[in-house]
Amino acid sequence: MRLPRFDIRTLLAFSHDVVAAIAAWCIAYWLRFNMDIEEIYLISMLRTLPWVVTSQAIIFLWFGLYRGIWRYASLPDLKRILLAVLLAGMAIPLVVFMLQISAVVPRSVLVLDPILLFLTMCGGRITYRLWKEHRMYSLANLQAKPVIVLGAGDAAVGLVKDLARSHEWRIAGFLDDNPKNHGRLLHGVKVLGRVDELPAVAEKMQIQHAIIAMPAASHAARRHAMNVCLSAGVKALTVPSFDDLLSGKVTVSQIRHVELDDLLGRDPVVLDSAGLQELIAGKTILVTGAGGSIGAELCRQISRFRPQRIILLDLSEYALYRIEQEFQSDFSDTAIACAIGDIKNRARMDQVLEQYHPLVVFHAAAYKHVPLMEEQNAWEAVLNNALGTYIAAQAAVAHRVEKFVLVSTDKAVNPTNVMGASKRLAEMLCQALQQSSSTRFVIVRFGNVLGSTGSVIPKFREQIEKGGPVTVTHPDIMRYFMSIPEAAQLVLQSAAMGKGGEIFVMDMGEPVKITDLAKDLIHLSGLSEEEVKIVYTGLRPGEKLYEELLADEENTLPTPHPKLRIAKARTVEMQWLNSILNWLSQPQVLDGDRVKQELSKWLPEYSLEQNHLARRRTLST
Repeated sequence: MRLPRFDIRTLLAFSHDVVAAIAAWCIAYWLRFNMDIEEIYLISMLRTLPWVVTSQAIIFLWFGLYRGIWRYASLPDLKRILLAVLLAGMAIPLVVFMLQISAVVPRSVLVLDPILLFLTMCGGRITYRLWKEHRMYSLANLQAKPVIVLGAGDAAVGLVKDLARSHEWRIAGFLDDNPKNHGRLLHGVKVLGRVDELPAVAEKMQIQHAIIAMPAASHAARRHAMNVCLSAGVKALTVPSFDDLLSGKVTVSQIRHVELDDLLGRDPVVLDSAGLQELIAGKTILVTGAGGSIGAELCRQISRFRPQRIILLDLSEYALYRIEQEFQSDFSDTAIACAIGDIKNRARMDQVLEQYHPLVVFHAAAYKHVPLMEEQNAWEAVLNNALGTYIAAQAAVAHRVEKFVLVSTDKAVNPTNVMGASKRLAEMLCQALQQSSSTRFVIVRFGNVLGSTGSVIPKFREQIEKGGPVTVTHPDIMRYFMSIPEAAQLVLQSAAMGKGGEIFVMDMGEPVKITDLAKDLIHLSGLSEEEVKIVYTGLRPGEKLYEELLADEENTLPTPHPKLRIAKARTVEMQWLNSILNWLSQPQVLDGDRVKQELSKWLPEYSLEQNHLARRRTLST
């Protein structure tokens, strides 16, 4: 038995329990004899009282009832009290018998005493906690800002509990679309009506903030709640996502501002965990471009399936350093190796593959920024995205890699820019290698990802922070968007499903107007379109008004996964492969115009002028 340190608070708590023990023993006799104790039993009560209270006090100390703080008394504390009282109840008859105390103790007293003692001890602690919390919360509520919670589900209930001690927020009410909840109280807070009634409620109660507490609801429902907040003129906050809450990484009280992902997000990806375990678990995996947004997220997702090692390869020293530091901090149980190298350097690729013997390669290294690659850097885009992919793929074949996964783009479909054409060349080079190789090549196409390197989102945010204007190239320009984690998960799913030679096309959902995207970001920043203007600057070189996920002559086949389809592209002849490799291997640097001219020879689907005219005609009809 470790005795507690007896400061004044511990002494008061111990004294309370001793008094409770005395009172319980006396009241047990009093109740037993209907409030009229005979003299013989009164003497018996007083004679046994010192021994009973001493025994109980020793047991209380032994159970460590005085190590906690009454203000935070909880179920574990009450459980310890119950066990201590039960043990004391069993010990008292034994003490009376062993000490041969000449007293008559009725059996009903031995039953009543533990019950009364438990109620008295627990009641004192709970009463103190309620008094303390009421006093503390009353003071906090004087300064806390009132807030309306949209949603009255489990997350909202958890929010009430977690924010009860908050000095920043005071929940003034709930709004929920379920009529069964209207008028009910959740932990003392009333459900006032439907979500659409927020403007009237906010005006009546002078509310300036609303918390969207619907982590399990559809994205359409959350977007509707956000639009209601905008119409009501209140600032919208939200709770963490359902996946984050389930993982235990965050709690519901970690309120944050609404992000673009919350508005454009989609239903979560259901992964074939068994297939991915078979693909990754216990194997060495190589990820090229591991320092980029997609490559880094692939590494994070791969770590979930317990690979033997992940090889992080990138040309950028800083990008590689950042992902290395992240893995050391957040994924320390995953073995990694960092390799700086250029995918166009065959000797370096051979060295890395010979040293680590990866069985799966995810090739995410690429130049992706369309305007930068369109003019002065066109030849570099072709060399890196096409020739670099071929060199990495050839090295994979030579070192008997089981599966090579090429991360491609929707811009490879009917390309109107050099970047898209270079990625289509990369796809065709992998398809050609598949014909004479045991390595299985899998190609995955998808559109833009929110917040990735080169995305418009970081640019828009920076422009908004500077007070605008936000620059959009064309009022009708549209793009497909998905989150980085979803894109990475679908790449992994494609890798698990691919048998070799397929081009997987992701279900990107509905395209989004970039103008609407800019408006959403302005609103999420708490500003209006009058405060931050949107300016149209005209289409940039190589830019389409909208992207396609499938070429005109391609057909798609369904797969077992609802978010993935297979594109049946035209076959690649070996004669074409030899000719294109001769062109890519020439020593001279070609200028942008020359690159575009020759690309149109190698890729019949690449025609800048015709595609622009087709896009404009489509949008005008």
